[in-house]
Amino acid sequence: MKPRLCKAGIQLREQIDDSFSDRSRSSDGWIGDSKHATRKSDHNPDEQGWVRAIDISRDLSGRRESDIMPYLADQLRIVAKSDKRISYIIFDGKIASARSLWRWRKYKGINQHRTHLHCSFTRKGDQDNSFFNVPLLGGSQ
Repeated sequence: MKPRLCKAGIQLREQIDDSFSDRSRSSDGWIGDSKHATRKSDHNPDEQGWVRAIDISRDLSGRRESDIMPYLADQLRIVAKSDKRISYIIFDGKIASARSLWRWRKYKGINQHRTHLHCSFTRKGDQDNSFFNVPLLGGSQ
């Protein structure tokens, strides 16, 4: 079955692209590479072909000296408390999920996600492409 990115992933990526049109895309991705294929990963397609993860490059401004991603990561974490499409977020050596009541905790994985933000989605995100109410992405506060 052909891999397809979940609709929530497409929506979030489009909102980021619309809000930060000059951003770097050097670490962007959604489909797993050969390293991902050897382990369980939301970047790998499930049995229906759904991929439930995106990576977004850290450099949102197109200027390395202006680091906005920590603010976006935190806003996504806050939105995820009520938006059940987001499963977990990893960024800059930290992870947040429902398991930690959406508080940041130390991430113990091999890739510390310092060059990009990783966002994984639940099955609810497969078909739900509604707007993410994130202030940095055009949402209300």
